[in-house]
Amino acid sequence: QVQLVESGGGSVQAGGSLRLSCAASGRTFSTYAMGWFRQAPGQEREFVGGVGLSSSTTAYANSVKGRFTISRDNAKNTVYLQMNSLKPEDTAVYYCAAAQSYPTWIVPTLYSGYSYWGQGTQVTVSS
Repeated sequence: QVQLVESGGGSVQAGGSLRLSCAASGRTFSTYAMGWFRQAPGQEREFVGGVGLSSSTTAYANSVKGRFTISRDNAKNTVYLQMNSLKPEDTAVYYCAAAQSYPTWIVPTLYSGYSYWGQGTQVTVSS
């Protein structure tokens, strides 16, 4: 089992940047694929980006491709989401999630593919 704690959220103007962090407990972090999801008020939780067991395996939603970058540091049990060129429509609660038992080259993109979730961190982008 793994526990996830997000940090780094906040308020920023459009065009600005934020970096979210997700710290994981446990000694098996490197065996989990990691993902970031977001949920805006009244909307379903949606996939933002993910990284597989190999740091070189990543996937992104089309809406954030080219603006967001996900990375992981297994030595620190941490996954990051660097968000650049933020837009008001990026406003949401951002959640970190962990998925186990996936091949190295797979990044799960569905909500149901993840077993563990953090509590979320608010990101607000003003115009």
